[in-house]
Amino acid sequence: MPRSERLLDLIQILRRHRRPLSGRTLADEMGVSIRTLYRDIATLQGQGAPIEGEAGLGYVLKPGFMLPPLMFTDEEIEAIVLGSRWVAKQPDKRLSAAAADALAKIAAVLPDDLREDLDATTLLVGPRSENVEAIDLGVVRQAIRDERKLGFLYRDAGGSPSKRLVWPFALSFFDKVRVIVAWCEMREDFRHFRADRMSELTATDIRYPRRRQSMLKEWRTTLGAAGQSGAKDTSG
Repeated sequence: MPRSERLLDLIQILRRHRRPLSGRTLADEMGVSIRTLYRDIATLQGQGAPIEGEAGLGYVLKPGFMLPPLMFTDEEIEAIVLGSRWVAKQPDKRLSAAAADALAKIAAVLPDDLREDLDATTLLVGPRSENVEAIDLGVVRQAIRDERKLGFLYRDAGGSPSKRLVWPFALSFFDKVRVIVAWCEMREDFRHFRADRMSELTATDIRYPRRRQSMLKEWRTTLGAAGQSGAKDTSG
């Protein structure tokens, strides 16, 4: 592997981790000697990359570091285009526009030959589902980011309505439906809410008392337990 590619790979590995990684861990992942790893880190630091740490303590890349224009493999380009095209066809208008804008920004910094590959990729996304939500999913995403409670009217599979106040912490995108994962105050448990069954969405300024990451972790644990003991119905 050319040294320039190796340095870029090292940056990418550090970007994936928020906590310090030992030199040995980095060297093993890259398939180089510990001496080479230390030399590469010194090179990147000399070029201005904000890598903090030292031998024996580990290394971490400070947040906010921007890479120069990147080179992509054919499969990386296909993944970027396919993912962006899929998001662009979602009913969340703001997220859809953001996907198109992000793809345009990537294309703007690519060399001419890779930009042509970006435009010419033949991986296509099928037509959007006819199930369109009556709520603004942008409001849901903002509530998740801000850890704020949401209120709405929910209709179950049989059409029966109920008022809900929930603590949203995740939003799942499926081909035909979008599902909000939240702690429901009425059920006093985790629940899944299909967005196409929601109406009268109300964003509140009330911060829920737990961190979304801790709820996400606990929810995933309950899924694992349900899988071992039999599926648990957590819809609505």
